[in-house]
Amino acid sequence: MTRQSIVSNSESKQNNSSSTILSHKPPPIPGKYISLPLCDRQLLKDLDINSSTCWVDSMRASSPTHLKSTPSLGLLEQPSALDMFEQIIKASKGKQIVMFLDYDGTLSPIVEDPDRAFMSDAMRRTVRKLGRYFPTAIVSGRCRDKVYNFVKLTELYYAGSHGMDIKGPAKGSKHVKKSQAVLFQPASEFLPMIDEVYKTLLDKTKTILGAKVEHNKFCLSVHFRCVDEKKWNELSHEVRSVVKEYPKLKLTQGRKVFEIRPTIKWDKGKALEFLLESLGLANCTDVFPVYIGDDRTDEDAFKVLRDRGQGFGILVSKIAKETNASYYLQEPSEVMNFLQRLVKWRRVSLRRQFRL
Repeated sequence: MTRQSIVSNSESKQNNSSSTILSHKPPPIPGKYISLPLCDRQLLKDLDINSSTCWVDSMRASSPTHLKSTPSLGLLEQPSALDMFEQIIKASKGKQIVMFLDYDGTLSPIVEDPDRAFMSDAMRRTVRKLGRYFPTAIVSGRCRDKVYNFVKLTELYYAGSHGMDIKGPAKGSKHVKKSQAVLFQPASEFLPMIDEVYKTLLDKTKTILGAKVEHNKFCLSVHFRCVDEKKWNELSHEVRSVVKEYPKLKLTQGRKVFEIRPTIKWDKGKALEFLLESLGLANCTDVFPVYIGDDRTDEDAFKVLRDRGQGFGILVSKIAKETNASYYLQEPSEVMNFLQRLVKWRRVSLRRQFRL
C-alpha cells in the first residue's frame, strides 16, 4: 500500500466512522472565549489577497506589542493545562497518549531572527524523555531539515512545511510493532514553483529593511517581525502581488509572518491524521492525541482533535484568542513544565505496573 493510498483510505475511514470513534466530545471549556475583530477572525481562513486594509490590520493583530496594548482582550480565560493536569490524566486513563508539538513559540521562544530560534538544553532533555514514553512528533511550518537541526532527536517523527514533509525515525518507532520509517511528501510537484516564487520574493522585498524570506522547501515564510510598521503596507502589497500570479498557491498569516503554501488540501491537521494512521492508531478508540501549538496554523490540528472527540489541543499564548484548543499554556517554560509532569506521571505508572 502506498502512502497516498494510506491517506485516502484514512480520510475515507474517518468519514465513515467519525461518529463512532468515541461517544463523547472533549468537555466544554470553562470561562469565555474572547471574540476577535472580524478581520482577525478571518485569518483562520484565507484572507482576500486584494484587500490591503484587512492584511495590514491583521498584521497589527498578530503583533504582541499591539495585543498587549489592547485592554479589551483581557487575560486568558481558558483553563490552564497545568491547573487541569490531573483531569487530563484521568481522561487519558487506559489510552495511548500520542504527543504532537509545534516548534517555534512552543518548544523555543519566538525570537527576532528565526535562524536563532534555539531550544534550550533542558527542553531538549525533556522532549527526549517524552519520546521514550510516548510516540512524539514535531509538527512545524519550518523546513523539516531545519527543525531537525534545532531539535536533534532521531527517535521522533518530524512533519515540516506545515505537514507536507513527513519523516519518521530511521529505525522505526519503538512504540509500534514492525514499524517502518515514514516518508511522505504530498506537494512534491510544487517544488519548482516554490523555488521560483522564493527568488521573486527575495528580489521584491530586498529594499524593505528587516524583511526575511525563508525557504521551507514546500512552502515559504516572509517574516516581518523586524520590519518597521510604516513599511507593513508596502511589504503586504509586494507579497500579495507575487502570490496573486500563482493561483495554485495560497497566502495566509501567522505570528508576524506571511505563509505561502500550495492549495492542496493538506495542513497540520491532515499531518496529525496521517501520523496516527502510520502508527496504526487512526481508528482506535483507545488513543489520546495531545497537540501543543501557538500559531493559527495549529488550529487545523486543534479542530481535528475536537471533531474526532479524542485527546486535547493546548494553545500556547498569554493572550485570549478564539481557538479550538481545550487548554492553554502561557509560554515554552510552561510547556516544558507540562511535559516534565507528563513524563514523571508515566514513569511512576510504569513502576506501579511492574510491582504488580
